[in-house]
Amino acid sequence: MKRTIATLAVMIAPLNAPLTASAEEETALVQFRSLKPEVALDLAMATLEACRAEGYQVAVVVVDRAGLEQVVLRDRYAGPHTVSTATRKAWTSVSFRAGTLELAELTGSDPKFGGLREVTGALFLGGGLPVEAAGTIVGGIGVSGAPAPDLDEACAEAGLDAISDRLDF
Repeated sequence: MKRTIATLAVMIAPLNAPLTASAEEETALVQFRSLKPEVALDLAMATLEACRAEGYQVAVVVVDRAGLEQVVLRDRYAGPHTVSTATRKAWTSVSFRAGTLELAELTGSDPKFGGLREVTGALFLGGGLPVEAAGTIVGGIGVSGAPAPDLDEACAEAGLDAISDRLDF
């Protein structure tokens, strides 16, 4: 029964598209959600603390849904490259709407997607995750400085877990 309803919805959707498009054209504006600076800062701090608990000195960058920096934190012994690397990871996760570890595997193993590695500014190295709220990407987080990309990503996941109750609405 659910499958039939889903199939029917997919078939009907194109019929509704012209009505939706004209209603959107009348308003000339779009609305979207973005992280409040306080939440972005809490996310970055929780991520930094998760890395510190594991003994990693990292940089953490939180970007808005457009990929622009909202928060940049670099721990005292994190390398000079970590800020730009974390920024690129966060930007990549927002731009491609996926985690950078997953994207690294996809672009490295599937020739169809290998060309994505040529996108200026993109970095397909684990440690970047999109930030989602109510099914919408509202930002991204990037971490750089742990001994391996999967560890950067684990820190980002810990940060997201720490604020997840504030994103579920």
